[in-house]
Amino acid sequence: MEGITKGRKRSSLLTQKQQLQQRRSFLRCTTRSLVCFLALIVNAYLVILFSLINSKESSERTTIKSEIIRRKDSSSQNDDDDDDDEKNKMVAIGKANNNNNDYGRGSDENIITIGVASTVTQCGSDPFIDGAAVLKYSLDIHSAKNNNNKKNSKFKSKYIYDNIILYHPNATECVLPLKNLGFILLERPTPINIDEIQGDGGLRERIGVTGCCGEKELIKLESFRLTQYPIVIHLDLDVIISNPMDDVLDFMLNPKRFKESPELLAKIPIMWPNKTDKIIPDDISLLFTKDYNVVAPKRSDKPFQGGFFMIKPNLDTYNEFINIVRSGDYDIKKGWGNKVGPFHGGMTIQGLFPWFYEYLHPGTSVELNRCIYNNMSDKPFLERDNKMKICRTNEKVCEDCRYKNMTDVATFHFTICQKPWKCLSYKSQNPDFRLCREMNHLWYTYRSQLEVSWGRTGKGIGNLNPKHYMGYCNEGAYLPIEAPYGKAN
Repeated sequence: MEGITKGRKRSSLLTQKQQLQQRRSFLRCTTRSLVCFLALIVNAYLVILFSLINSKESSERTTIKSEIIRRKDSSSQNDDDDDDDEKNKMVAIGKANNNNNDYGRGSDENIITIGVASTVTQCGSDPFIDGAAVLKYSLDIHSAKNNNNKKNSKFKSKYIYDNIILYHPNATECVLPLKNLGFILLERPTPINIDEIQGDGGLRERIGVTGCCGEKELIKLESFRLTQYPIVIHLDLDVIISNPMDDVLDFMLNPKRFKESPELLAKIPIMWPNKTDKIIPDDISLLFTKDYNVVAPKRSDKPFQGGFFMIKPNLDTYNEFINIVRSGDYDIKKGWGNKVGPFHGGMTIQGLFPWFYEYLHPGTSVELNRCIYNNMSDKPFLERDNKMKICRTNEKVCEDCRYKNMTDVATFHFTICQKPWKCLSYKSQNPDFRLCREMNHLWYTYRSQLEVSWGRTGKGIGNLNPKHYMGYCNEGAYLPIEAPYGKAN
């Protein structure tokens, strides 16, 4: 019995010991679970806390960014000079990409901005400031800027124009007033040093005294560097615009569309319309007119007129022109490449362009009708002693630009008709000068309208034929536009 009792006690003690171990194991497990649970709670809390902090920081960053943009926009609106300077820098370095879809567009995605460049090589006595002001006004009233004008309900343009002055350092002082008229001023020295010109020396020795402006005429080549514009039109400052240029700009941007549509193509004043199947390329680099008055009718090398041309800016083209001049491949008797020249202005733009586009790169340009674009009211033929008329274009019958209807002319160039500010009386009623008289009056009408837009009367105090000259001329004396100028458009 005693043995049995001891065995039971031993068994009871073992059972109690096992139970104690089980309780300890349970407590360890429970404690571990509790720690894990608490860890999960802490992690969840930290995640929520960090999310709140990041959200707050993100909100603060957004607020700061919005404030920066707001201040930038406010600064841009209130600081026109800074905006002009930045715009000048952008024009100068040509940061825009030619393949950018937003390239060359205005605030409205359907409006395209075209560059209009003019050059000033030196200061002189001519009131070219007035010429520039009237030119810019004539561009603006035939652009999308005038689309909301109730008087202009018949036509809505898709283009606006940036007016740019490419000026030689010698002309710095006299071009400054143009900034107040809304022009972008870009100082451009002659793009090549005369001493760098190679060859036999003929070009190097003579280019400085050729044409109107010597080697400074090459500054017009700087138009090719304005690559932020899809098209740049170069115009002399004695030009006015008398009709919208939309059709021709559309044509230059997309010639294939016009080639596929005879109806559209008929709107384009091409110089040789019977040859359109041969002369219209799929990609147009240049639109131009020729100056047929400079050389004999039978000469094949005709000068391109330097006072008007439309280009697609391209740095490679610019560099090639510079290299052509630097090479000096010009013969004083036979011209560029022994094929183009010599003639007036032939060492620079008027000879370089036909050499480049008709010989080096044929099939990339189109000649426009000179009576519609860049009309100079020139006499189209030579008259022999026997009264026989020979067309300067070498045609049997040639168009006489002097008798073109004023309403059909798109751009007019005051060359043969003389500058408007000469205040020529035009006493002669010779019909050969009808267009000269009409365009001269239109120039003064534009000047009057411009001054009216500034809040002025649009009438001067001059006594020479006030109905024609709007009071801006005395006998042989022009009355310039008075500063300060009105707000530029």
